[in-house]
Amino acid sequence: MRPLAAMAGLACAALALAGCASTPPPVAQAPVPQATRAAYPVTALIGSWGVASYREDRDRPRTEAMARQHCRLPYVITKGPSDGVMMHVADDPKLYELTLKGTSDGKTFLGFDAPPGHPQDREILSLTETIMVMRFVAPDVHARYGTFVYVRCPGGAPATAAR
Repeated sequence: MRPLAAMAGLACAALALAGCASTPPPVAQAPVPQATRAAYPVTALIGSWGVASYREDRDRPRTEAMARQHCRLPYVITKGPSDGVMMHVADDPKLYELTLKGTSDGKTFLGFDAPPGHPQDREILSLTETIMVMRFVAPDVHARYGTFVYVRCPGGAPATAAR
């Protein structure tokens, strides 16, 4: 009986080790949109903007009015040394050069030199000559800051240079 018990113990140990050595099945990842040219030229972002943010879509009109009032002390976006714009990133008072990045599904992102939609990016939801709306991609950062509305300040007209 002892040899049979020893054999059973060895068999269980072998099966346990085999289970540890097996590799888990691959996890399906969401497809990453193909990077393309951004929908907007860099020059469309350059200028003086009043800025405010909202969390609920119903608050957007009130937030746009508040952003217009902030033109007394505008947020100024300037051209960067390369082909980007100088702006702040979340939780950092330093200015950085950020670039526009487009995707094959029509989205436009603003951020560092990384694939579009990177967690440190902002997604530009809409951009006209007078209003720009964007949000941070990272859910925790978006939860802290909300959706930003930038309203172009009088005299802060966009450069009309075509790309």
